[in-house]
This record gives sequence, C-alpha cells and structure tokens, in this order.
Amino acid sequence: MSEAAGTPAVAPHAVEHAHPGPMEYIKVAFVLAALTSIEVAVYYAKGLKGVLAPLLIFMSILKFGLVGLYFMHLKFDTHLFRRLLVMGIILALIVYTVALTTLFHYH
Repeated sequence: MSEAAGTPAVAPHAVEHAHPGPMEYIKVAFVLAALTSIEVAVYYAKGLKGVLAPLLIFMSILKFGLVGLYFMHLKFDTHLFRRLLVMGIILALIVYTVALTTLFHYH
C-alpha cells in the first residue's frame, strides 16, 4: 500500500530479525568460558606438546567465531558480513602460516 492510503510503505530490505535475549548471551558466555578453561588445560597437559599450537589455534578460531556471530551480531546481519569474517580468518591463517614458516626456516 502507499502512504496516501494511510499505511506507510515498507522497504523490502527492512526485514526485522529476531535477536536473542539475555539468556542466549549468558549461554554463549559460558561456552566461551568453558573453551578458555579447555585452552588452559591443554596448555598445561604434558602429552599434548606436539599438537599444542594447532589445538590452541583451532579453539581460538572457535571463540573468535562465537564472539563475532553473537556479540557483534553477525549471525543476524546479511551474509556479506559473515563472509567477510570468514575471509579475514582465512587471510590471518595464511599470513601466520607464511610468517611462521619463514621464521622456522631461518632458525
């Protein structure tokens, strides 16, 4: 309908998304705290020294994703922002891999 008929026109991109309530954020915070506890336990575990860095990087990516999706509201925005987040993670992993490989060869 038009504004002249009494009902304002709504733009097609003005779709509302249901944002989570406070309990959802508290659950995510508990998951983040549990992941942090697991990271600390993995760091101090003696048998995991060979896979320590990959495990910690993997858990860091999980935590980064949760923070990005929930606390930065990327889960509720357009897919473009989510793709940018994933591309940033991939780019960071490539840069860190190249830097660590370069440093490893010089030692």
